[in-house]
Amino acid sequence: MQRKFSADRANRKWVTDVTEFSLAGDKLYLSPVMDLYNGEIVAFETARRPRFKLVDNMLTKALARLDENERPILHSDQGWQYQMPAFQRRLEARGLAQSMSRKGNCLDNAPMESFFAILKSELFHPERFETVQNLDNAIEHYIDYYNHRRIKLKLKGLTPVQYRNQPLNLPAQ
Repeated sequence: MQRKFSADRANRKWVTDVTEFSLAGDKLYLSPVMDLYNGEIVAFETARRPRFKLVDNMLTKALARLDENERPILHSDQGWQYQMPAFQRRLEARGLAQSMSRKGNCLDNAPMESFFAILKSELFHPERFETVQNLDNAIEHYIDYYNHRRIKLKLKGLTPVQYRNQPLNLPAQ
């Protein structure tokens, strides 16, 4: 993607990554996919361990959101999950191009890193979670809030879903 983190319509460019939450000696991992058109989290998966199934399940959910003719570029870092032949075969079978960050360069995945920073500053750090399950539930609610109720100035004061659903943003028929 060469740091071109914008798209002229939905499902053209997606970014993904995995982040970790530590809670009283326990951990929770989050694997989301963001659409660069509107910053919407189109799919996500959480798990207690960073196994391949975490990313594979996220990919299944993300691919289910696409129409038959939509083939976004999927950008990630060089994490082991994204280098797995099974992951790459799934992208290839669906006709999606894979893009990866340069080694050791977090700026190449800035939109996803920014989302993680917002999520942690607005949800994780200010709250106290008794259990990982409570945190997992809170993340699910936060992502719904982020997509449907949290406005963004760069989206004309709309939420990501409102922006995607504007009549003027529908692709030409």
